[in-house]
Amino acid sequence: MERQAYRIDKVGSTSNLKLVTESLQEPEANEVQVEVHAIGLNFADIFAVHGLYSATPKGSFVPGLEFSGIITKVGEEVTKYKAGDRVMGVTRFGGYANHLNIDDRHIVPLGDDWSYEEGAAYLVQGMTAYYALVSLGGLQKNHTVLIHSGAGGVGIMANRIAKCYDAYTIGTIGNSKKMSVLETEGFDGKIIRSKQFGADLEKQLDGRDLNLIVETIGGEIFKAGYNLLAPQGRMVVVGASQFASPGSRPNFIKLLWKFLTRPKIDPQQMIQENRSVMGFNLIWLYEKVDVMDDILKEMSELDLGKPMVGQVFEFEEMHQAIKLFQSGKSTGKVVVKTKV
Repeated sequence: MERQAYRIDKVGSTSNLKLVTESLQEPEANEVQVEVHAIGLNFADIFAVHGLYSATPKGSFVPGLEFSGIITKVGEEVTKYKAGDRVMGVTRFGGYANHLNIDDRHIVPLGDDWSYEEGAAYLVQGMTAYYALVSLGGLQKNHTVLIHSGAGGVGIMANRIAKCYDAYTIGTIGNSKKMSVLETEGFDGKIIRSKQFGADLEKQLDGRDLNLIVETIGGEIFKAGYNLLAPQGRMVVVGASQFASPGSRPNFIKLLWKFLTRPKIDPQQMIQENRSVMGFNLIWLYEKVDVMDDILKEMSELDLGKPMVGQVFEFEEMHQAIKLFQSGKSTGKVVVKTKV
């Protein structure tokens, strides 16, 4: 069959991302074919298009890590699903398309009371937040947790998960226009990031131990948070938005300067101060299906609610969606729908 997909042949600029019509083969024995209804945008997509992501496929590829839709065909070995099932899933790139083939281990049913847009906004941000907080961060009852990008998809879900542990949560945002999201989501402390971030964070802590940080920014914000971690505190790095570029292509000179001046952590100092820094990206989990299954089961036992879908674009508006996402002005999840 023929499908439409956003494909990039040469990384380095979002302007190289083109909508093409191409053939899609029949699903393999262990795959299902999905008519995609909605696509979730993630920073990994942008870094891949700009050529800044180590997991980026070589040569021509279709970006996109998560989607939702309806199954149209199943491979001969697939027994859990059938044509007509509504699903949401994760893919190691390939999501920016109106049809795709996917291993049936990488999809889960989409609830009847969930929209396709909500389905495309849940898996990546939910699993990222849960793995960072619980699996790596060792989240415990009544911990104090600093959550950067609190008005974004991962930040919102991280706050909800932390609240299930009765944690005291401090959310940070890049501008005051996002403050209403932090208030609606019930963050205990709220900070607009600035050059005085360290002082603002210390004020918000008000004598509390800072036990856990979900770090997504980098640079001086990273350093200020690390310096205030309590003994046995953990920082889990899941992103570095300081390296994101608002334009169609990165400013490589500026990026090089940020890279060379990024904070360095001395392992001996970590021992002396009894602090930990960890990092991961969800691409690693893609090959760990058992781990993904465990995370989803544990998440289902929490009362997390539906994800917040902030902005929805049409399939033909992919570049406008990416531009908004890059700007840092979006809240919740930015979703592109392929079906009316």
